[in-house]
Order: sequence, then C-alpha cells, then structure tokens
Amino acid sequence: MLAKRIIPCLDIRDGKTVKGIEFLNIREVGEPVELGARYAREGADELVYLDITSSHEKRKLFAGLVRRIAENLNIPFTVGGGINDVSDAGRLLDAGADKISVNSAAIMQPELVSRMSAGFGSQFVVVAIDAREENGRWQVYRNGGRIPTGLDLFVWAYEVQERGAGEILFTSMNHDGVKHGYACDALARLSDRLNIPVIASGGAGAMEHFREVFTTGKADAALAASIFHYGEIGISQLKTYLAGENIPVRLNNDK
Repeated sequence: MLAKRIIPCLDIRDGKTVKGIEFLNIREVGEPVELGARYAREGADELVYLDITSSHEKRKLFAGLVRRIAENLNIPFTVGGGINDVSDAGRLLDAGADKISVNSAAIMQPELVSRMSAGFGSQFVVVAIDAREENGRWQVYRNGGRIPTGLDLFVWAYEVQERGAGEILFTSMNHDGVKHGYACDALARLSDRLNIPVIASGGAGAMEHFREVFTTGKADAALAASIFHYGEIGISQLKTYLAGENIPVRLNNDK
C-alpha cells in the first residue's frame, strides 16, 4: 500500500503566509520559505503554496518566491493561485514548482486542464475544488469560495479526471478552519468514484482526524494549515501516531 501523505498548506498574500477560518478572517502566520523549510525538516511529505493575492504585479512576485522556495526545499511542492493559462503554469514549473494547482480557471475553461495535462503530463496537474454542502448536495464554488457555480462536486471531479488531472485537492468549505474533522463521507465518495489520488483539505484539528480521513475518508493525502502553523500538532508526532494506528506513512528515518 502506498504511504499516506501529510501536506502542510501555506496561503500566500503579499509574500507572507496567512490563514483564515471558513475562507475569512485572514491573518499572518509566518515567512513562507522559512516555514516550508521547517515543515520539510519535521517530516512533511509535500507542501502546497497558494497565492491568494489578486493583482497581476504581485503574481509576478510570487514566481520569484517560488524560485526561492525551490532553492531551499528538498521535498516536492505544489503551487496554485492565479493560473489562468498554460503559460502561467509553465512559468511556475520553470521557477521550480513540482506541480501546479488550478481551481477557478478550470471551472471557467475546462479545456485548460486538458491542455496542461497534454503539455506537462497529468502528474504535474492538480485540480483544486472548493465545495460546500447545501441541503444534502455538494456545490462547487470559485473565486476563493465566493461564487457558487451550480456544479456538483462529484460530477466535476470526474470530469477533470477524464480531462487529465493527476490529483484532486478537495476542500470542504463547511469544515475549513473549524477543526472538527474532515468531510469523510464526501471524501470516501470521491475516492470510490475516481482512480486518481484525492487530497483532503478542511477540518483538521486533532490527530484522530487524520486517522479518520485515511480510513473512513479513504483519502490518499491530508492537507492542513493552522494546526501546523500554530504548533498545535507536530508533523513527526502525527506520523508516529498514524504509524501506531497501522496507517502507512513515511517516517523521517524512511526518507
């Protein structure tokens, strides 16, 4: 069985790592290169950096930050935010990113997923999906969770898989930042429907939540932010716990 991955997520705004609750109440939590290097030392399997800045000029600065991250990191990292065409993706991959993540742009132009997969390979393409459960249905949102799309989570995830996405990063907006556990039922449905890896995001607050997301939720990887940023759970401590629960993880001495 493949090892389950632990992935800290770093949202970047104006060159700083920030974190919010349910996509709101944003505050700074650290310097992204230093924080990423620390997580790598602690045993993170991968990192995700998401640029949440809106202006074009600041996005060019983000490409420079990606170069700095690549120079200081020895684990794979994914970057996303503001990738609107194949050239945007290529620029970030050229800067040193291992994978790129698209969200709103894929919704607006689904053929972008196909073009990126054809141009770079599906292993480089992660499609991020933000969805909220409303009256028993999971609706996909775009633009940082601000605009409902009418798309169904499971239908959309299957479509982007068929277009060549290599992974799905699903964030439950209902669970984001509230630390009550992941959306395990929805994650299990996704994992059963898809044949590509599913990364769970939104809701981690205790080590037991990671055990649940890998067992009940059938996720291939678990992403979290605030519990790592604020030192509530250490990555090494978490992996030791998971190994004790018979969940396959890479411990530091396995690397």
